[in-house]
Amino acid sequence: MARPLALAGLSALLVWFIAQTLAVNTARRELDQTLLLTTRAVEAEVERLRALPAVVGEDARIRDALAGVGPLQDANTYLEAVAAHVGAEELFLINAEGDTIAASNWNTDGSYIGQNYAFRPYFQDAITEGQGQFYAIGVTTGIPGYFLAARVEVGGAEGVVAVKQDLSILQDTWRAAEADIALADEHGVVFLSARPDWQYRPLVNLTPDALAQLVTTRAYEGVGLGETAPLLTEPPVGGDARGRNWIARIGAVPATGGQVVAIRPLGALQLMAFGWAVLAALAALAVAATVKALEQRRQITALRLSQSEKMEAMVVARTADLAREVDARRQAEADLRATQEALIHAEKMAAMGRMSAAIVHEISQPLAAMEATLSAAEMGMKPPDAATVTRIGKARDMIRRMQRTTKHLKSFARKENAELSLIDLRTPLKSALDLVLPRAKVVGVTPDIQVPEGKVPVMAGAVRVEQVIANLLLNALDAIEAKPDSSVTVTLTTEGDQALIEVCDTGVGISEQDLPRVTDPFFSTKLTGEGLGLGLAICKAILTDFRGTLDIWSAPEQGTRVTIALPIAEKKEETR
Repeated sequence: MARPLALAGLSALLVWFIAQTLAVNTARRELDQTLLLTTRAVEAEVERLRALPAVVGEDARIRDALAGVGPLQDANTYLEAVAAHVGAEELFLINAEGDTIAASNWNTDGSYIGQNYAFRPYFQDAITEGQGQFYAIGVTTGIPGYFLAARVEVGGAEGVVAVKQDLSILQDTWRAAEADIALADEHGVVFLSARPDWQYRPLVNLTPDALAQLVTTRAYEGVGLGETAPLLTEPPVGGDARGRNWIARIGAVPATGGQVVAIRPLGALQLMAFGWAVLAALAALAVAATVKALEQRRQITALRLSQSEKMEAMVVARTADLAREVDARRQAEADLRATQEALIHAEKMAAMGRMSAAIVHEISQPLAAMEATLSAAEMGMKPPDAATVTRIGKARDMIRRMQRTTKHLKSFARKENAELSLIDLRTPLKSALDLVLPRAKVVGVTPDIQVPEGKVPVMAGAVRVEQVIANLLLNALDAIEAKPDSSVTVTLTTEGDQALIEVCDTGVGISEQDLPRVTDPFFSTKLTGEGLGLGLAICKAILTDFRGTLDIWSAPEQGTRVTIALPIAEKKEETR
């Protein structure tokens, strides 16, 4: 049960994380749409009266009142009529010293007339820059509003026309729609909010400079601004903000220079993510239960079949054993026949060797006698006949060639002493080449031999080294016989403390599956009767006695390279 429960818990955790992430991202997109709509609504409300101060400032009654040449009552009446017509909270005229000289509320208890507003930023900005705006709680009426101001110049006199807007209609709309939206000023202080407990609270802790500026401008006088805790639990990152159990998106409002905040509680998002996590856990448990049931069913079926499978396996095993015994007997019989045939062939070859030795012995004396007779005939010619001398010379050359061949045959057939001696590798290499020249002429290819000028001393047996090289040369000649334009190359080199003999041919090559077996006794790739399969095995055994190695590389239709490596003798003595 631990594994299904762990799987269910892991699935629930993963789905909860994914669901919460998707829900938060969706909420952010929706909050961005809310920010866009709210920003446009605030800008539309502010822009509705933005041009009013400048327009009012062009009226003659306002200009005369500011210049001190017209009755102030006419200006009061005009401002009252315009404010009522456009739906402004208040409309008033301030002189250059900041004193209000005319106002739309001239006949009310909270009249602005006589009040000095030189400390307000909207007045200061309008005097210096021509326009100003500011949100604050009215110091005269105690009612908050958004102030828009424009500078008025009459001759040498200056003044400011200001209008106060009531933006609480936006706040009422948000609360009616149950939309969590708030407006903050450039310092991050919320002055309009759908949540009453957010009113006049900063988003983050105010700096001492910002707090001092707000006190100087008396923007939020009487609300204890420095005593309220910030709304955000951590500073905003970009447009993202987070509070206690809610997330928010913050955007700028260019029309006011402030910020709009759209809020979304996290409770509903977390509840939805928890629901998806529970469903994922239940689904994982259901899947685990289904898999467990299927596994139990499979085990029961396997248990029922196990007995019959065991019986079948026993029958198959016994049958296989019998088949292996039959195959082993057949293989043993085949190996026995092959061994008998190889022994018979080896005996024939041995008999032929003895016959060859006898024949060589018998023809050696007649050949020597023939050479002596020809020498005597050449010396006894009077007068010398040039043509006859030439013919006698050719005959003597052929006899000497036959003598060299019989000499090599005698040397090759003689059993060598197992003792090692210091020899020059060039000597047995040349002798082996002379020994295989008759076979080379039949094939039509003369092996190319390359030896160094200096001696190559090794501790070995000359006759047995000659036997190894001759065997390799005969194999190379057999490989190129059926392939035209082929060649055989024999190279003797030294490398470090090793003497290397390479016998290379461009013949038919050896297949990949036969290459590892060519040095096995009685293995041959030649046609039946053409080889006993002992040549390379004997060569490898001979080289092992000399502490040498035999390496073979070959590829079909590319040729074969056989490399003999023998250790160079430490003492550079004269070879016999």
